[in-house]
Amino acid sequence: MRKFMDKDFMLYSETAKHLFHDYAEALPIIDYHCHISPREIYEDRRYNNIAEIWLGGKQPDGSYFGDHYKWRVMRSNGVSEERITGDAEPYEKFLEFAKALEMAIGNPMYHWSNLELKTYFGIDEPLCEENAKAIWDKTSKMLQEDPELSVRGIIRKSNVKYIGTTDDPVDTLEWHEKLAGEDLGFMVCPSFRPDKAINITKDGFADYIAKLAASVGKESLTSTKEVCDALNERLDHFKAHGCKASDHGLDYIMFRKGSDAEADAALKKALAGEAVTVEEAEIYQTKLLLSLARKYHKENVVMELHYSCTRNVNGRMFKLEGPDTGYDMIAKSSCGDELAMFFSELELTGELPKTIVFSLDHNDFNQITTCLGAFQSDEVPGKMQLGAAWWFLDSRDGMEEQMKALGNLGLLGNFVGMLTDSRSFLSYTRHDYFRRIACNLIGKWVEDGEYPANEKSLKKIVEGISYNNAARYFNIE
Repeated sequence: MRKFMDKDFMLYSETAKHLFHDYAEALPIIDYHCHISPREIYEDRRYNNIAEIWLGGKQPDGSYFGDHYKWRVMRSNGVSEERITGDAEPYEKFLEFAKALEMAIGNPMYHWSNLELKTYFGIDEPLCEENAKAIWDKTSKMLQEDPELSVRGIIRKSNVKYIGTTDDPVDTLEWHEKLAGEDLGFMVCPSFRPDKAINITKDGFADYIAKLAASVGKESLTSTKEVCDALNERLDHFKAHGCKASDHGLDYIMFRKGSDAEADAALKKALAGEAVTVEEAEIYQTKLLLSLARKYHKENVVMELHYSCTRNVNGRMFKLEGPDTGYDMIAKSSCGDELAMFFSELELTGELPKTIVFSLDHNDFNQITTCLGAFQSDEVPGKMQLGAAWWFLDSRDGMEEQMKALGNLGLLGNFVGMLTDSRSFLSYTRHDYFRRIACNLIGKWVEDGEYPANEKSLKKIVEGISYNNAARYFNIE
């Protein structure tokens, strides 16, 4: 029997061990998509205890912040919401999480949490109810006193070179400006997330467009062109602050061509609080997406597209807690043709940007990869990327399935690799987890005689997937 989570954790062949330890393990991390706070990086926040950094809870402004992966594990163990996102004492929340984690055999959360304890706190004993208090005491003391466990210390200890935060177009980027003036030893850049300007059928749209107008010094935006121009102006502001990527969290990929007048009519109805049909919305949304994509190409900003998620499916809890609190699910989308039409429209004028496509439904992997293969170019190897196994898929099975699809139908060797997509500063161990899984998969192919044991080629592939491809793709020196 193998020891739990030893140095060769998830590495099941000598080749896998060699690839990980000699090529992947020590490379820096490029975390090109996450949801951590630039303010907390600037202020170099210290957490009082592990519940704060792992579980979070309700914030002073009424919103909720924390790791909703962990919240879902706790809910599945019958924990009351009071002890998840509520006002229970931090240790009570942590103890409930420890009880739930013990039951999470087969769940990547079990591995992630124990990897974090091992990596940042030197704790080799798996967390459970019996040792929760001892682990609480040790981690609390270290978080409060260890200089390596402030926010900046954690980032440096994790060997992170680049962080791409997720920021709204109306954000002033105040904290990014302050960070730019410091010698951090790592880069923190904003990523452009214009979802609220695109979501014409969702609550709060009219209020958001008013905020967007104010951000560019206008009283209002009354046409689709004005909305596009405002977003382009805000992207210029982001670009001036080092922006390298945009991100779109879409329910599905839409592509419905229409006239400017039709798009403007939809916008006018939405701003007046009137219902907008799906068809009307898609004309407006397509106009915005095409305009933004062209701007991304011009500015060499990567376009990330995330879809196949149904959000906030528990209506009662959405009313109580709002979005991003763990009440989402995998959706079934049938938008492959629309994705291809979107790319083709941009390709006609040579304005298709570097693009990474993520789907929350693993059944989309093969379709997406074949679509992307029709739009590659000589701008950069792997210009069109199948995104890493995302959200509910970032388990070993999901990661392997994503890499196998890319290996079968594209070029796995040009893959830009993993991202945390996380709100926790301790989650950089997910890169370690991914690299182990990737090295084990590649090592198996070598050991099975399906790829030669060519050191030069294997080194290039493993180092590329772990770090070099992302550095090239996002122009990180």
